[in-house]
Order: sequence, then C-alpha cells, then structure tokens
Amino acid sequence: MGGRSATGFVGLGTMGAHMALRLLAAGEELVVWNRTPGRADAVVRAGATLAADVDEVVARAAVVVLALTDESAVDDVLGRGTSAFARRVRGTTLVQVGTVAPGWSAHLADDVRAAGGTLVEAPVSGSRGPAEAGELVVMLAGDDDAALATVERLMDPVARAVVRCGPVPAASRTKIAVNTYLVGMVTALVEAFHVAERTDVDARVLERVLDAGPMASAVSRTKADKLVRADHDVQAAVDDAWRNARLALATAHDAGAATPLLAAVEEVYRATSAAGLGGADMVATLEAFRNASRQAPGGRPYAERKARVR
Repeated sequence: MGGRSATGFVGLGTMGAHMALRLLAAGEELVVWNRTPGRADAVVRAGATLAADVDEVVARAAVVVLALTDESAVDDVLGRGTSAFARRVRGTTLVQVGTVAPGWSAHLADDVRAAGGTLVEAPVSGSRGPAEAGELVVMLAGDDDAALATVERLMDPVARAVVRCGPVPAASRTKIAVNTYLVGMVTALVEAFHVAERTDVDARVLERVLDAGPMASAVSRTKADKLVRADHDVQAAVDDAWRNARLALATAHDAGAATPLLAAVEEVYRATSAAGLGGADMVATLEAFRNASRQAPGGRPYAERKARVR
C-alpha cells in the first residue's frame, strides 16, 4: 500500500471532529474530508490534510474512518451502487463508527468484501464530553483479526475501553442495546426532575441526593447539572436521540423483542422535536413532560392517577 500511509477520516461533525483531534494529538497523520464545507477547519488547523474529495482520501489512506450521520450518508460517500464504490473500497479498511441498522451494516460488509475491502464496525458510546476527553467506549466487530488489531490501536487515543463484540453486525447490535438503556435512563432522570418540579421539590436537593447515591453515574451527574441550570447546550441532541430510539425500536421489532418502555421514550423525543427543540440537548425533553402535564384534563395528571389508585 505504498503512498497510503495516512489514516483517512470522513465526517467531521461534533463527534467526528473531536475524535479526529484526539488522533492528531496522538501523532496520527490524518487526511480528512467533510461533505459540508468549513466543518474541517479546526481539524486542519490542528495538522490534518484536507482532501479535495473522497477519492483523494482513499488514494492516500489504507484505513478510513467514516463518522457519518446515517446509512444514506455512508452510501453516498462510498458511491454504493455505482462504479465508484469498488474503486473507493478495494484494498481499504473502512472503520464505520456511526450508529446504523444492523441489517444494513451486514449487507455493507458483504458488499465491501465483494469489492476487495474490509469493513470494521466501531460504533462508540459517549457524547461530546467523552469524545473531547478521549473517554469513549468503542465496540468493534469484524472477521479480519489483523484489521481489528489495527483499528483497536487506532482507537486507543479516543477510548477508555475498546470491546470486541464478534463479527459484523455484532457491534451495531450491541450499540442498539446500549442506546436503549441510555435513552431510557436519561428520560427517566428528566421525568424525575419533572415530578420534583410539580411536587415542589428543590431541583438542587434532588441533584445532591442522586449524586450521593448508588444510582449516580457520569451521565446522571452531567444531565442533572444541566437540568438544574436549564442548560440546553448540546452534548447529545434530541433529534439524534430520537433517531436512536426509532432505530432501536425497529431493531427490537425485527427481533421479536417487546419494548414498551422504549416505545414510550420514543414518543417523548418525538414530542420534544415537534415542539421545535430537536437541536437542543436531550434534557430539553423536560419541555415535553411539562407540555403533557399542562394538556392533561384539568392539568392534574397526578391527582387523577391517585384517585384511580384509591
């Protein structure tokens, strides 16, 4: 692979840019490209080389990280279904770090293999803060041990842990399960703060109790602090969480798994996005709970439930 000594990085949104910056700080030679002009500026200032297009990336890099929004973005960048696909994939290890449908990932792996390339799944658990700090958890899947070892080494600067999950699409399936827990946990936390708000409990008192107890986690501490301060600055956006919830629901449905809690959570994110808060942080779901309480008959959902219990 002479002349392909750099590592390629395609997709420099919030997560991708911070991952790329961590790799640069660790001494990795990066050649980068982003579909939206200007998104690469910070990474280029940090030492990356900006490619003119995807073809230049694969010409200079035998390993290419794809940190793209969704399945259609990956298909578009790779030219899947066109003659460009084989040219871009042949002899290349593609590292797919986005959250995608497991079935789609399995088909992509087959197509990449048929074109002479290798796909390694490497979705990550963590949002902007862990990405900045190099504290992501990376889930790996693939059937090429050498490629897995290469990606494991590559991901070290961005991760607190790299976990091998099995063959593709095991990492995507694992990420779906992780996201099911994450969106449920954060939504339950927001609901707890809404109950506190409606029952005159000081939010700062609730935060102190939760932080001191056995349920505390890095996620609960971060989100509770944002709830107390009414801080909607994005770490993980409502629309991203909503997409993850929909993807998890579809995956669970295909597997015959009952997910009544996940279905309720998905509706919370749908309502929050519909209220114009899709670009805000996940804690903005508090507004969906507030709206639901205001719209309940008589504005007394708790009182009505209490009466039914009696």
